[in-house]
Amino acid sequence: MEEQASLFDMMDEAPEQEAAPSEASSQELAQAAARIKKLRAEIEHHTYLYYAKDAPEISDFAYDSLMRELKGLEEKYPQFMDPSSPTQRVGGYVSEQFTSVRHEQRMYSLDNAMDLDELDAWLARVEEFFGHMVPVCCELKIDGSSIALTYDNGRLVRAATRGDGVTGEDVTVNIRGVADVPLALAADATQLITRQEGSIELRGEIYMPKSSFNALNAEAELAGKQGFANPRNAAAGSLRQKDPGITAQRDLATFMYSIADQRSLGVNSQWDLLQWLRAAGFHVNPDVKLCNTGAEVREFCANALKNRDGLAYDIDGVVVKVNNFDQQDAMGFTSRAPRWAIAFKFPPEEKTTLLRDITVQVGRTGKLTPVAELVPVAVAGSVVARATLHNVDEVQRKDVRIGDTVIVRKAGDVIPEVLGPVLSLRPEDATVWQMPTTCPSCGSHVIREEGEVDFRCISIDCPAQAAERLIHWASREALDIDGMGEEIVARLLESGRVRDVADFYTLDAVELSQLETGRLNKEGQPITLGKKTAEKLAAAIQDSKSRDFWRVLNGIGMRHVGKNMAQVIAGVYPSLEALMGASEENLAAIDGVGEKIAHSIWTFLRTPDNAAVLDRLAHLGVNMQADAVAAASVTDELAGLTFVLTGSLVQSGMTRDEAGERLKAMGAKVSGSVSKKTSYVIAGEAAGSKLDKALSLGVPVLDEAAFLRLLESRTLEQ
Repeated sequence: MEEQASLFDMMDEAPEQEAAPSEASSQELAQAAARIKKLRAEIEHHTYLYYAKDAPEISDFAYDSLMRELKGLEEKYPQFMDPSSPTQRVGGYVSEQFTSVRHEQRMYSLDNAMDLDELDAWLARVEEFFGHMVPVCCELKIDGSSIALTYDNGRLVRAATRGDGVTGEDVTVNIRGVADVPLALAADATQLITRQEGSIELRGEIYMPKSSFNALNAEAELAGKQGFANPRNAAAGSLRQKDPGITAQRDLATFMYSIADQRSLGVNSQWDLLQWLRAAGFHVNPDVKLCNTGAEVREFCANALKNRDGLAYDIDGVVVKVNNFDQQDAMGFTSRAPRWAIAFKFPPEEKTTLLRDITVQVGRTGKLTPVAELVPVAVAGSVVARATLHNVDEVQRKDVRIGDTVIVRKAGDVIPEVLGPVLSLRPEDATVWQMPTTCPSCGSHVIREEGEVDFRCISIDCPAQAAERLIHWASREALDIDGMGEEIVARLLESGRVRDVADFYTLDAVELSQLETGRLNKEGQPITLGKKTAEKLAAAIQDSKSRDFWRVLNGIGMRHVGKNMAQVIAGVYPSLEALMGASEENLAAIDGVGEKIAHSIWTFLRTPDNAAVLDRLAHLGVNMQADAVAAASVTDELAGLTFVLTGSLVQSGMTRDEAGERLKAMGAKVSGSVSKKTSYVIAGEAAGSKLDKALSLGVPVLDEAAFLRLLESRTLEQ
């Protein structure tokens, strides 16, 4: 790279009496504009070489020097600032929420081939469709989070998450902090964009390298925080940070691989698209192969599986696509996926490790769950040290003993589970585990009700249950207290300031600001929550008082009562007073409740300690009745009918929850599963297995147009 003194350096040496930037001469401004333009082009060139080509020409120090010079010039001459400048990847804006944006075209999921036989069957269908085998493009399936990038006239204007495939979340401000995402396309590449307006939507996967994931979790552990389960979750969570500065620090990267509308670009195949993406400045995965036979496809898949552990990022399979775009169009789509592509999924990764102990975890409802304490082992992209054993019957069925060498895998590459022991390696002193007769948290006697597999602690004062109950109350599907996470709950419990959910509403910002976080500053002094965070948390607590009544019913932690059941109950008994007056028989008569759930609700409400907490909540201003306007709007046109919603409601843009509320306002019941008792299934775009089940059971199906007519006319079509 040409060595020369920067204009910025020369200006720093100028006498103080020199003209201010606003009074700079036209010659000086011209020089500054030219240098800024040159620096931007130079930095983008080296960014492209580093990320897209993996072939850097200069050191990191030299690159940083170029960036510092450009930043200094832009500060000195703000009239030349450009949103597409490399210095603008991360601004000072902090998002309060992510707005919804509609994709240019739907982002489909892929059908899966779970083994080589299913992959061969798909290849056979392709061959049968065309009468001969056609070239297919094989790519590694990156285990990350999908992203859609829109460029207008070569400049990045929007980035969106996949969402439901039709609508995603706008994360543009955060994606600018991902270093390998070009803010402007290479000029030569834009010549192939065929649209007159120069707009193009490109798609790929955003991921976190394994090394960055391990470092992030190590940092979280040192800070006493919960780490991410796997790199995929870390990537998705990092992308959706409200502060884009945090996203920029998380070392995210991308691999781009597709386009929303193939007609918007002058290429004819997947292979050519990948070459164009690389030329445009994107990071494109190098492990891709154009295959002409099934044997070549199987060989690619076998090599990918063999080499997955050696990659710097996680993969969970191979994507195989018909290469030619015209041939893709000929095969088309099903309601949920393209017929011209298949995802060959790797089998769950299994490892062996030592079972050091079996401990017991107490849940918010008192359920005792045995947990395997393992010698840490890397499985499917993350280190596993603990795994649930579900219940005592499972421990006995698998014959798992303390001291065993056990086989561990991740179910769906997410949830760690112990498959069983390696009996040939069992030591003579392996210990048979027994469920304790007392609660490990509070020492109270535990019981096992007749006909149930779980042991439970029945003490309402159990500390373990207190923490879980408080966390559940603050969760998104309950009272949704933003900022009230596990760590703060733990500190409030330790301080003795909070014992039950009603205590939340006695806290104020001043008291919260003095809450110690458990960390120390450089001087060794405790770090407190601080004024700004405390004020936000106190405001969130106050806001939660006005939440819907069904959220209170979900939040108080009655056994068998979750989000859906709470909504059903609130629909029949729209206030705490009405619910407290219901008999056990009245509750059992509610459609979908039954005797078992009714007994649980009735018993919970009549337990003195629980009733006292509910009474305190009411006196502290927490809403204890359904919204009067909403309740008044409920009619009975659809009384006695049960609806199930599936797929995306594209025409109206409603979420399924919103559509369900509209149906409930007409007296209907909305269920999450299809059965013979289902009255109608409403099937939007990309309806899944619920539609298939409805058709097999003969349940009537309404498309979105018929559903919208129902909402308008308030009557079902005959």
